[in-house]
Formats: sequence, C-alpha cells, structure tokens
Amino acid sequence: MYNWSLDELYVSFADEAYTSDMLGLEASITDLVNFTNEHCKSEPDSYAKEIIAQYIAKREALEKYLKLLDFASLSIAANCDDDVAMKMQDRVYMILNELSAPETVFSYYLAAVDNWGEIIQTPELVEHSFVLNETREFAKHLLSEREEVLLARLRTTGSDAWSLLKDQLTATLMVTARENGEEKQMPLMVARNLANDANAGVRKDAYIGELKAYEKIDKQSAAALNAIKGEAITVAKARGYKSVLDMTLLRSRMDEEILQAMLGAMKDSLPDFERYFLHKAKLLGHDGALPFYDIFAPVGQINRKYTYEEACEVVFDVYGAFSLNMEAYARHAVQHNWIDVYPRESKTGGAFCASLNDIRETRILLNFGGEYGDVSTIAHELGHGYHDHCMKSEKHLNREYSMPIAETASTFAETLLAQRELETANDNERLFILEKSITEAAQVIVDIYSRFLFESEVIDRRPEGVLSVGELKDAMLRAQKAAYLNGLDHDKLHPYMWVCKSHYYSAGYNFYNFPYAYGLLFAKGLYAQYEQDKTGFPDKYRKMLSRTGKANLAEVAASMDIDARDRNFWKSSLDLIKKDIDAFCAM
Repeated sequence: MYNWSLDELYVSFADEAYTSDMLGLEASITDLVNFTNEHCKSEPDSYAKEIIAQYIAKREALEKYLKLLDFASLSIAANCDDDVAMKMQDRVYMILNELSAPETVFSYYLAAVDNWGEIIQTPELVEHSFVLNETREFAKHLLSEREEVLLARLRTTGSDAWSLLKDQLTATLMVTARENGEEKQMPLMVARNLANDANAGVRKDAYIGELKAYEKIDKQSAAALNAIKGEAITVAKARGYKSVLDMTLLRSRMDEEILQAMLGAMKDSLPDFERYFLHKAKLLGHDGALPFYDIFAPVGQINRKYTYEEACEVVFDVYGAFSLNMEAYARHAVQHNWIDVYPRESKTGGAFCASLNDIRETRILLNFGGEYGDVSTIAHELGHGYHDHCMKSEKHLNREYSMPIAETASTFAETLLAQRELETANDNERLFILEKSITEAAQVIVDIYSRFLFESEVIDRRPEGVLSVGELKDAMLRAQKAAYLNGLDHDKLHPYMWVCKSHYYSAGYNFYNFPYAYGLLFAKGLYAQYEQDKTGFPDKYRKMLSRTGKANLAEVAASMDIDARDRNFWKSSLDLIKKDIDAFCAM
C-alpha cells in the first residue's frame, strides 16, 4: 500500500497489452504521417475545416498510447536501476520523435489558412480553438519538416540522454553523514531531508557531507548542464526566438510584461525576507546571518511525528473544509495506491505528481519522512492531482496547461493547510507553522529568484564556451548573494545547488523556476478571494482549473478578476507574506 500501483497502465513490459499498444502507437503515427502527406502539403482549400477536424480526431486517438511512456518513466522514478524501463522509455521516445514530421506539416498547413476566423467557428473545431490558434503561432518558429524530424531524433541522444544521466547520478549518489550519533552512508535525498532535523549538529553534518558527495559527480553534472543549455540556445536561435527566455515565455503562455511585473515585485520584497532570515538566525543562536544548512531548521515545535496515515487524514480534513469534491479526490488517490510514499535507494528524490491522461488518473511520488513539511508536501502534490481531476471531462488536447499555472493548485492547497493549522495551534506550534510557511515562501520567492539569476547567467555565458565546475559554483554563489542579500552567511552558502535541482536539466523546459513563483503568488491572491467568499469561491476555483488548458495566463487570471500584468497584484500577494514575516519577527 506504500508503493504506487502501475497495474492500471500495464502489468509489466512483457504484458501483451504493452506490446500491442507499442504496435498501435507506431501504426497511429504512420497513419498520421500518411494523412498529412496526402492532405496537408497543398494549399488549404474549401475542405480545410474537414481536414483539420480529421487531423484532430486522429491526434486525439493517438494520445491513448502515451501511457506507454507514462509506464516507463514512472517505473524509472521508482527505481533508477531499472534497465528494462530505461530501454523501453528510449524506444517510446524514438517512436514519438516521428510525430515531428506530421505535426510540422499540419502546423504549416494551419498557418496557411486564409479564412481562419470563419473556419475556427466550425462546431467541430471551436472546442479546440485555443490550441489551434496556439499552433498557428508556434508555426512561425518551426524549421523545415526534415529539420524538425532530425532535431527530434537528435534530442533523444542529446539533451534527453544527458538529463537521464544526471538523474541516475543523483539517484544513486551516497552521502556520508551522521544520524542518531552514528556515521552512515545514505542516499542523497535522505541526507537532504536531514536539513529539517531538530538537531543542529545533524543538519550541519548532513550539509557538509552533501557538499562533499557532489564532488564525486560535479564534472559529469557540469557536462550535462553545459550540453543541455547549449542545445536550448542552438534551438532557440534556429527557431528565430529572441532568446531562450523568449521561447520559454511563449510555451508558458505568458508574456514578458507579466514576468517583469512579477519579478519586479519579488525583487522589492527581498529585504523583507532578509529580515526574516536574520531573525531566524537570532532565534537559532547564530551571531549574525543564517548559514545555509539552517534554512530549514525547525523553529518552535510540533511535538509529534506523523505516520503516513495520520498525515493523509490531516490533508483530508483540510481539503474537506474547502470542498467535498477535493476531499473525495484525495481519498480516492490514497485508497487506490496512486502514491509511492517512502524514500529508498535508487528511487528518484523529491516529489512530483504525474498526470495519466488516458486513464484519467494521477500518480504521486513522495519521499515521506514523518515531519510537518511532509504533510505539506502531500497537500501540495494532491493539489496538483486535484487540478488534473478538475479537467477530467476535457479532451486530451485541451488538458495540457502551462508551467506557471501548474503550480497554482498545489500552492493553494498548501496555503489551505497552513491557515487551517494556525487556527488550532498553541503559541509554540503557531511559531513552528508560521515559520515553516515563510520558509516555503522564501524558497519560492528568494531561492527561485536566485535560480532565475543563475540560469540567466549560464545561458548568457554558454555561447562563449563550456562553463567549468568552478565557474558554475561561482555563478551560483553570486546568484544566492543577490537574492538572499545579507540574510544568509556568505561564507556558508550552497555552491552546488545547480547539481541537486533537476529543473535545470531539460532542454524543453528552461527557466523552470519562475513558474513556481507565479504559482505561489497567484495562489495567495486566490486565497484572499476565498477569504471574502467561502461559499461561492470553491466552485469558481474548480471551473478556473478546468479551463487552464485552453487559455493563456492573462485570460485565466482575468476569469478570476485579476490583472496579471499589474505589478500591484503581485505586490498585494507578497504583502500577505510580509504580514507573516512581521508576525514572526515580533515573536
């Protein structure tokens, strides 16, 4: 019951259904290739709307085979030593790469339609109007059909391979640290979890051991990062984007005005977080700034460790107070073994929620340790799952939402938990929960800002040549100093944060940092609305989540009466965190 069930996808890679679906995937792609070659390589004519509708139907039908990839990737996440899963994942990627040709041909065909305003109103197409309009926009940045196919094939042995190598390096890295007074060898994620330990010596020793362990894999990780960012730069330039960031913004359904409004408000808030770190350092007995290894140190106390079952019940209660529909989803997920709970050797670190579109389910990976933060993580990941649950009735092509909005439902769920727990906590518990909430906000505002600065510098400098391990460490330290100001001890920072954060290692998802900030601050603004209307808001919120796959960020925000381009909105969300910081610093 503590390991997720993948039987709903396939029993094994030897499963007859897996073999049959692999053949089905190949046949469907071949059919799509033949269809686009026959109908989409000539100028659009009076039959364009029928051709577009047929293409969508074929593309929708193909989506059911993506569970082949889900099964392989989730098998690897549960066990990075699963060689069969890695081979099958590579095989599926190779097959899916062949989609590049028909998708490119169709995109060019769509962009050539003259009477688009009339065609898009066709009953068979209007449901997919957002995705079709977006495809026409993306067509401006497409290469030739031959180049797109080649690029997709090269990605498998390029950035995808580097990313897989990096995951294997960190998943199998062992750290020497002390736990319960005894020196132990432990997986990286277990060592990183000790950052939450109540014992100051354990935290510091784990931090030292972690930094030492990275020396075993830093050159390989640097090679992976350089290769992946080099590919991203090459692709962005070839496609005619102004920059990698410009490419990311378009794919995020976000414009630069929104990003700058949010980043500007975040930068203005950094002195408030600096106050928080300095006060926390004082409470922990430090003379001056806070060392990096004490960022997650508990302040105050909740005198309990949670079993997994107890943690789930807390989340169920919180969800139920907000929405019975949300609670029902969470209970179903837990009862049907959709969650992989505990850390173990060769299991991927961290936590995530994966959407299994074909079977309309989710799978959640945790590394549960029994702390309050682990309860918050359950709320966070089930929040992601509830987002997908709200989209169950949508067609496959309307279920893909952008990175920034992906973090909204999860962060909103975390906020529900923190606010509920604060209502019933005693003074010591309130201090603990309040501090934990601010720590998490600091990670999403301050540390994310540092990650944005770091990735920006790496991408700016990468065209000049490969960045060495030393240069990457220096860039990370500069970014941390700029973001944390003097709140952290500059002699005790974390120069290897670029190794342990997997978000840097995908050529297809560059700058996967600011989306977290967007999610947190947008969720804070939504929570403020909930406080004003606890009866009507949950249904309005559910409807908003349901349409996130067919609207850009400005439109999603507008549906909740929010102007995402207004810096004052982001400031108002940060002001809610500032109130918590003020309360904490008064304790």
